[in-house]
Amino acid sequence: MTDSEAVEDVEIAVVGAGPAGLAAALALALTGAEVALVGLPPPAEDNRTTALLGGSVTALETLGVWAALAGRAAPLRGMRLIDDTGGLIRAPQLEFRATELGLDAFGWNVANRDLVAAQRARLAAHPRLTVREAKVEAVEITDSHVFLRPAAGDTIRARLVVAADGRNSLARTAAGITVTHHRYPQTAVTLNLLHSAHHHDVSTEFHTRRGPFTLVPLPGDRSSLVCVTSPEDADVLMAQDDTALARELERRAHFVLGRFKIDGGRAAWPLAAETPSRLGARRVALVGEAAHVVPPIGAQGLNLGLRDGAMLAELVAEARREGDDVGSDALLRRYGDARRIDIMSRTFAIDTLNRSLMSPFLPLHAARSAALWLVDRLPFLRRLVMREGLGPRLGEPRLMRGEML
Repeated sequence: MTDSEAVEDVEIAVVGAGPAGLAAALALALTGAEVALVGLPPPAEDNRTTALLGGSVTALETLGVWAALAGRAAPLRGMRLIDDTGGLIRAPQLEFRATELGLDAFGWNVANRDLVAAQRARLAAHPRLTVREAKVEAVEITDSHVFLRPAAGDTIRARLVVAADGRNSLARTAAGITVTHHRYPQTAVTLNLLHSAHHHDVSTEFHTRRGPFTLVPLPGDRSSLVCVTSPEDADVLMAQDDTALARELERRAHFVLGRFKIDGGRAAWPLAAETPSRLGARRVALVGEAAHVVPPIGAQGLNLGLRDGAMLAELVAEARREGDDVGSDALLRRYGDARRIDIMSRTFAIDTLNRSLMSPFLPLHAARSAALWLVDRLPFLRRLVMREGLGPRLGEPRLMRGEML
């Protein structure tokens, strides 16, 4: 930077204005730090939804966001898994109920645009948060600071930068963090549906040879759909008009929710997994899709991202109490260590399930079916699987337990 360049000084800057970045900014502001959020808001036409599992809802309650969302979210009181592979060896149908864990619901499904609106409203009311609606065009890192150059306005200088700028993270690249990529021979088609039968607050996931076909409740007689399929099949689905598409999706859903009507737009994107070599370096910490990209299976993606921000805020709060540097290598190492097991275990589980569905190897189908049969028959194993699906029991961030930093 030049001596004449105007600079805005903050302790922490968050790059990226999606749900993970907004949540991280709100959590970090609770530490008492001056926080700047820099990034363009998600497009208004985004029709995607997120199933927020138990700890994520608790964190949003603690951050003061959930009250504005509760009336717009649908509870997930049950989860149903159906083997629709058509193979010789088929797994039993499983249905989990939140009441088995003494819970009212496993989580809540909410439209991403409603989640972002509630987060932004809370952020606007926070005295220690500033917002710059601009794309970051350059990132420069020195030993003591990170400089962000937005497309509009002054350069921002921070002691710590939180990279919540997605799978093509500019901040991650500037920090020299490399990424391992894996492409799946699959595409995810997402949209929302109106249906003639009530979902009774139960999500239904069909396991097919092309990938999971998942219906998740929304308020009223509506559901969101994630259909993981082959790229060629996805092209066919995306090319159909709404009426033809609704008839095809009814058939694939075996009419469990009656007749369908397409509700709004649709989207499709290729499935991939991405794993960075580390979660922090050179005053940059990764959260959300900058830290992990996983297929949209099991509602893990954003829930992982929310835990990233919550854990980072917890470590920053401790560092500030001790008078330590919030962007130090030691803090970033602790952050990576704290998040590694959660991210790796869920990435592995998602990858294993997805590959087992696509594989023609009969013993693998037998192993998957046997594992699901044991889960169905052994109560302690059922409870373990349900609890771990909601979030880690060990190393859960304090915000996810409803505790302040």
